[in-house]
Amino acid sequence: MISQKWSKLIRSLQQKKYRKAEQLFFVEGEKSVLELLHSPWKIRAVFGTEQFLQQHHGLCTKADLVQQCTEHELVQVGTFSSNNAALAVAEIPVAISFKEQQGDWVLVLDQINDPGNLGTIIRVADWYGIRHILCSPDTVDLYNPKVIAAAKGSFLRVQMFYQELLPVLEQSKMPVYGAYLEGESVHQLKLSNVGGYLVMGNEANGISPALKSVISHPVTIPSFSDTESLNVGIATAILCDNLKRLSVF
Repeated sequence: MISQKWSKLIRSLQQKKYRKAEQLFFVEGEKSVLELLHSPWKIRAVFGTEQFLQQHHGLCTKADLVQQCTEHELVQVGTFSSNNAALAVAEIPVAISFKEQQGDWVLVLDQINDPGNLGTIIRVADWYGIRHILCSPDTVDLYNPKVIAAAKGSFLRVQMFYQELLPVLEQSKMPVYGAYLEGESVHQLKLSNVGGYLVMGNEANGISPALKSVISHPVTIPSFSDTESLNVGIATAILCDNLKRLSVF
């Protein structure tokens, strides 16, 4: 069984203030828990069904606590509507400040509010080999359970930074591309392999006016219909795909 103490703790970690206070978060589902177990991240506890623990006994020993439980218990303490495998509680790594590396490409997220969108963007970054995402302080928390669920295991391979965007972009010597409804078509871009930033804006309001002065290259995805706009996760994938095609990443 999952003890009352652990049940209360796991439920509390659904809220940012408790994640911050405890410096803990949780991961649900077989695939994501296994990826976490294969990572160097510190794992406090693994709660799993009998079948999961038997199948992955050796791997689970890296956790401080390993406890067998039922599928019903996993659903009760977590956020999934069904979970026949496991839930793991891990430590949040110590935050570090972003440092620009010449030649790297960085995704910049300005006030992304939706957890599903952030999770999708993390997976997109992972797919295209982008290892750094710089987020405004008011972007949704990486360790929100919905973000972790949407990101799958990609959050383990993409480093996230939360800090003010303007000072970083103002001081950068690399080009800054910003996604706008009006700008140069991403299909027409001529780029060199010098690295740079791709700024994606808020779901409703786009890129903040305060950042406009540091966007050196406004870019857009050409539309072939009267659709108003694209979901930011989809737009990120399209832009990254085109930039990859141009051998930028």
